[in-house]
Amino acid sequence: MLFEGIAPQRYAKALFLSPKSSDLQPTIFLITPPFTQLNTPYPATAYLKGFLNTKQVTSRQADLGIEVILALFSKSGLTDLFAHITTLQGDFSENAQRIMALQSHYINTIDAVILFLQGKNPTVSHLICQDGFLPEASRFAQLSDLDWAFGSMGTQDKAKHLATLYLEDIADLIQECVDPHFGFSRYAERLGRSANHFDGLYEALQQDFTYIDQLLVRVLSAHLEKIQPVLVAISVPFPGNLYAAFRCAQWIKKNYPGVKMAMGGGFPNTELRTLSEPRVFEFFDFITLDDGEAPVEHLLEFVAGKRPLELLKRTFALVNGRVEYLNLSLSRDYKQAETGTPDYSDLLLDSYISVLEIVNPMHRMWSDGRWNKLTMAHGCYWGKCTFCDISLDYIKVYEPQTATLLCDRMEEMMAQTGQNGFHFVDEAAPPALMRALALEIIRRKITVSWWTNIRFEKSFSRDLCILLRASGCIAVSGGLEVASDRLLALIQKGVTVAQVAQVTRNFTEAGVMVHAYLMYGFPTQTARETIDSLEMVRQMFEAGILQSGFWHQFAMTAHSPVGMNPAQFGVQKVTNAPGPFANNDLVHLDPTGADHDAFSYGLKKSLLNFMHGIGLDYPLYDWFDFKVPRTTIAPNFIAEVLEEPEPFSAKPTAKVVWLGAAPTLTTMTKTKKGKEWDMATLIFQDKRETVKINVDRAQGAWLAGILSVLSVENSALQTFSAVKSHYESAGLEDFELFWYGKSVSLLRGVGLLTL
Repeated sequence: MLFEGIAPQRYAKALFLSPKSSDLQPTIFLITPPFTQLNTPYPATAYLKGFLNTKQVTSRQADLGIEVILALFSKSGLTDLFAHITTLQGDFSENAQRIMALQSHYINTIDAVILFLQGKNPTVSHLICQDGFLPEASRFAQLSDLDWAFGSMGTQDKAKHLATLYLEDIADLIQECVDPHFGFSRYAERLGRSANHFDGLYEALQQDFTYIDQLLVRVLSAHLEKIQPVLVAISVPFPGNLYAAFRCAQWIKKNYPGVKMAMGGGFPNTELRTLSEPRVFEFFDFITLDDGEAPVEHLLEFVAGKRPLELLKRTFALVNGRVEYLNLSLSRDYKQAETGTPDYSDLLLDSYISVLEIVNPMHRMWSDGRWNKLTMAHGCYWGKCTFCDISLDYIKVYEPQTATLLCDRMEEMMAQTGQNGFHFVDEAAPPALMRALALEIIRRKITVSWWTNIRFEKSFSRDLCILLRASGCIAVSGGLEVASDRLLALIQKGVTVAQVAQVTRNFTEAGVMVHAYLMYGFPTQTARETIDSLEMVRQMFEAGILQSGFWHQFAMTAHSPVGMNPAQFGVQKVTNAPGPFANNDLVHLDPTGADHDAFSYGLKKSLLNFMHGIGLDYPLYDWFDFKVPRTTIAPNFIAEVLEEPEPFSAKPTAKVVWLGAAPTLTTMTKTKKGKEWDMATLIFQDKRETVKINVDRAQGAWLAGILSVLSVENSALQTFSAVKSHYESAGLEDFELFWYGKSVSLLRGVGLLTL
């Protein structure tokens, strides 16, 4: 290491000189480069800005993706675009020629369409749905295949889908005539994906700026002129942001040579951990890894002249012509409770556009509507899945937040953004924390809708799913992966197919939408296991316990257990020496598995149909154009699993919660054949129904009293054993007979939960 000879006194001096963060005056400009999502900002810069607020550091942020899109997809933007294409020489396709011929119609409708997609002009939906309002090119050819979907869509949804096709037609024109790298959520992704060597990207950066590049730097220039930062930090979450990030850095280096440039985010965190390419530092001064709060704070201190270079944290820099990894700082990382509330100020929150690309309910949530992004827990509480990058900090370092802090931040963000929808971007949200969060939301009477990613583990009982739904949970996504118990064990997923089916049933019956991430091509997976997995998925859709899904082909990464120990999983890593740039995706050979690529189209086609109730009775081989094995899964496997009842008895430590209102209690004396006994009637008013139960008077009085103790309004939760003791201390007998009897069981439908 370059600095390993530093004396301890040098450490002490440097640490002594390290300033208070409040002393830092320079402005940092946080950038998300094109393109991520159109409907909501990617949260990385908002997280960093929220942290910098706690340190009284001045920062500004911008999502250049939405700003470029709005500049391009406007009346003036399209006018300039069509004029530019007119000057080009080329043998354009029939589709491009059609769009050019209809350019006046695109120019005259674009502003109305964008306003509609921003939610600012809803009545134009009627015009959009009329034939002849929008010009139509090749994307509209698929409408004949989607007519069945429009029957279940309202006018707003249909118009949103038509408007999305209209924008995609224009995007096709841009790709063909102006910039082959253009895409709404991926820009020049090919240049960033699996780029072991920097040559291809570097060569592209030596070319003249494309039309889209020129739009980008025009937007960027306006920000730089106004902000005049001393440090620009660019977050690069995906390969599709990489090219634009380098273009931004290139332009800033040329026009603002005194400004320091830093890159962080998901892409460098996974791909650039072995970076040795010096040409990268023609564009960036620093590349940081993992959680960005402390490294960025250190960079600001360095820029202010109050921290030496060698005491940076998890940062690559060019030192004496060599790429060096600087990590001698003794400062700790910040706890989640110390990072502040994400701050979305500066972002154009009312200008994002909601699109409706395909009729997939979970994919729609990704692209439709504005979601505030939060994280329940840093890292993954499971951290064992063998295909996952569990050796990296973003998975390995698990740190949950408290429900109280999460709700505080939710309320702050709602006040700031005016939006009450939340997407918790966890690797896997912890069930216990989800329970605590749901209770806190209900206690505070906050009206929110939220969704997150989970593991389909047995903790998600019927009652927990009902509680989550009551708090505003509208959807969950989770990894079913390969629906094969052998492969789930090899993956170390910690679940079985039967368990997943029961959990998805619990969520579905509670009214929470379920999306399953599905995987094919895991090492040693056979053709029969692929077909068996498809059969399991088919049965789950047939049973109505899955509403959405997506197949991903397995990819081996350098930081996963499979990538680090391929022989253990029966695969061979292709022995290519690591390149000087990105090193994460690994090429591998699977000598015992199937030809996984061949299954791709059939798996995805069948799933698209299953999601809409089509083809559930087709033989599986109908989805493939080659011979496939017959499934070995019994046709009623999932149905039989779902018939298994949940455990009858509750654990003594289980928490009992009452979500409903206090009942009306009346008493009476009944007489029959000369015998008298005292009875109680309790009337419960639910949002949808009235429930009446008749019990012994003493039991009725006890029940009315204990429900007030069990009310969700009380912060102290009662255990099942405490409830039993309370019953018995009242002099009552046969608790189990009463609690599991018909009368109390009726209350489970109106808010009595055992968690």
